Amino acid sequence: MNKTILMNSPFNFDSPVDRRGTASLKWNKYQDRDIIPLWVADMDFLSPPAVIQALQERVSHGVFGYTTAPDALAETVQEMLGREYGWEIEQQWLTWLPGLVCGLNVACRAVGKPGESVFTFTPIYPPFMTAPILSGRRLVTAPLRLQGVRWEMDLDEFERAITPDTRLLLLCNPHNPTGRVWSRTELDDLAVLAERHDLIICSDEIHAGLVLAEDKPHIPIATLSPAIARRTITLNAPSKTYNIPGLGCSFAVISDPGLRHTFREAMNGIVPHVNLLGYAAAQAAYRQGEGWRRELLAYLRCNRDLVLARVGAMPGLRSTPVEATYLAWIDARETGLRQPTEFFEKAGVGLSDGAAFGSPGFVRLNFGCRRELLVDALDRMQNVLETLHSERRGRKNSLNL
Repeated sequence: MNKTILMNSPFNFDSPVDRRGTASLKWNKYQDRDIIPLWVADMDFLSPPAVIQALQERVSHGVFGYTTAPDALAETVQEMLGREYGWEIEQQWLTWLPGLVCGLNVACRAVGKPGESVFTFTPIYPPFMTAPILSGRRLVTAPLRLQGVRWEMDLDEFERAITPDTRLLLLCNPHNPTGRVWSRTELDDLAVLAERHDLIICSDEIHAGLVLAEDKPHIPIATLSPAIARRTITLNAPSKTYNIPGLGCSFAVISDPGLRHTFREAMNGIVPHVNLLGYAAAQAAYRQGEGWRRELLAYLRCNRDLVLARVGAMPGLRSTPVEATYLAWIDARETGLRQPTEFFEKAGVGLSDGAAFGSPGFVRLNFGCRRELLVDALDRMQNVLETLHSERRGRKNSLNL
């Protein structure tokens, strides 16, 4: 990071932003408590200056009526997908949504029939497990396997878990919470099984713009072949990359006309339109936010390296490389703690509970914050774990006397 950047520069990610008293979900959870919130996937940085300016200009118009997706935004998304992934799409393939979680739920309603099953790998972002149930479907899962320090999809377990009535595969790429960027080989192998079992794929690619491993490019699964594209619903949004999740603007890319029609039919009557500020922010982010994004990635890489080094030195914790996202997936099972999130909250650090992702004993740490705050949180975690380790060692020694 360029240390010559002025402290008041919007590109200075070390500059404090006070989010208390702003109705922040992330910060209000621990209101009036000395707990550093590193849980929900929401960064503490100012959004790109171009986004702030675009919103100010749109607000100055003074009329906030019903709206439709601007043609210019659709063109911008086309250009972005082509530039980043070599993915040439048609505008008619786009369907706009007020949130990616909404898209997961619509996909579950659009594919298959009530009572049929939906598959996903665990651990996984919690809505992947609730969307099928809320849609009257049955959830089937298989665990990712840890090979050394690398989380992998176990395709043998996948084939054992699915049933003849499995219709939909929910994929997360880049993966939340493990931070994996699935390789072309891994996606090819998964796609073969999707074709063999005639599964529709719904791929959440909301973290595609946050790849930290420079040698591991994001590959949209729909780009593998026209045949795979025809069975794929790709969900994406600028919200995570440009830190605008509260503005609610996402999109689905569906090339197959029949699948796209079914998806839109499932939206009828239950999915509201995207608001005009969400559209304005998305356009500005994709058009003018690239310089900000590149500096953000550099900052996040430093935060990631700090987290992995510090966590690796803490007794009872293990973590794996974070290839994408600003989220570290930490195994706390060796600490022997029954409720690690509660333990760390008492030490002044708020983390996400792995049980909600299907993996009790794990925690997820959001390092999308200024480094000084992150260091404070890591210090608190290390101090409390070292105290616990020392106390246990003292008790063990006393029993051996």
